[in-house]
Amino acid sequence: MTAEGIHRPAYVEVSNSAMAHNIAVLRSLVSDSKICAVVKANGYGHGAIVAARAALAGGADSLAVAIVDEGIELRESGFTTEILVLAEIDGAALPVALQYGLTLTVGSLAGARETVSAAATVGGRHKVHLKVDTGMGRMGVQPQEVVAAMQVLHESEHLEVEGIFTHFPVADGASEDDRAFTKAQIELFDGIIEELTKQNLCPPVRHLSNSAGSLAYPEARQSLVRAGLALYGYAPSEWLVGKLAAKGESLRPVMTIRAQVSAVRRVPAGSRPSYGRRRAVERESVIATVPFGYADGFPRRFFEAGAEVLIRGQRYPLAGMVTMDQLLIDCGQDDIQRGEEVILMGAQGAETITTEEWARRLGTITWEVMCGIGARLPRVATQ
Repeated sequence: MTAEGIHRPAYVEVSNSAMAHNIAVLRSLVSDSKICAVVKANGYGHGAIVAARAALAGGADSLAVAIVDEGIELRESGFTTEILVLAEIDGAALPVALQYGLTLTVGSLAGARETVSAAATVGGRHKVHLKVDTGMGRMGVQPQEVVAAMQVLHESEHLEVEGIFTHFPVADGASEDDRAFTKAQIELFDGIIEELTKQNLCPPVRHLSNSAGSLAYPEARQSLVRAGLALYGYAPSEWLVGKLAAKGESLRPVMTIRAQVSAVRRVPAGSRPSYGRRRAVERESVIATVPFGYADGFPRRFFEAGAEVLIRGQRYPLAGMVTMDQLLIDCGQDDIQRGEEVILMGAQGAETITTEEWARRLGTITWEVMCGIGARLPRVATQ
């Protein structure tokens, strides 16, 4: 396991109140649907344990992860709530997952048979959800095989078929094509539910919606919604930001990345700090060193992309190439002192550096930015 840098002044702050606010916004939209908090990928970079605690305290009903090891981490940290593993897992990991009381996803006819076999070996009774591929093309039982897969699962006395779900690839899209595709997925899923109901095979829990589906498609808010990005304070697209604003709602970022100035030096005009000596300072300048680097999730590309940090509520640019463990900040003529707070992501004074700003500079998406925050940074929960 990666060591957390608890003796270094750099950490990720996770706001419990922001998480609770975001869940309340979702709750106002999804009404009676249960909210499953997705805490995979180390809680979208927020820390799985810290994020899971915040989500459940904020009103989420259950948790979801991507892989068995993530579920085991939560169980061994004392979480007793339902934990859904969102992907089908292979035969070797099935008994372990069942022993830890994880709710499994079955995504194929072969997977249904493997799950039945593993459950018989382990004994007891275990919850499973069936995933249907309605157009994502990544994983899931094909629509024409749903009834057969359900029959296989229902034949086992060791399995409780609790749920059925699918996933949206373009629910965040604003184009007519994206909307038509998503609505076709909903219609296909509803048709499958109708057929399963006729055959007395339909499970009680039905879920389609990720964050985008929860925000944009009321007809997709069924028994449960899976909240990922929205939980952490970001709508998946500008179109969805607008839909929230029209209802007088907005989401609050949960993550703030804080550090402190660890060293200060004054350099003459023409100096070229950091590896590669890539850029000369135009005048005598104060250079602040910050203990945060590309190993912590601040990519080297940020130097050319014009990234900034906040000190004293002001924006300051990088003075040189990002290094593995440290940044050099050009503070101009300002008398910055060792120990002063630095905000790499979040608000300070009237200024804010958002996850979206990082994503724009990097040419990527907010999901990737947050998931890329280094594991060695402590995750600290605050109100």
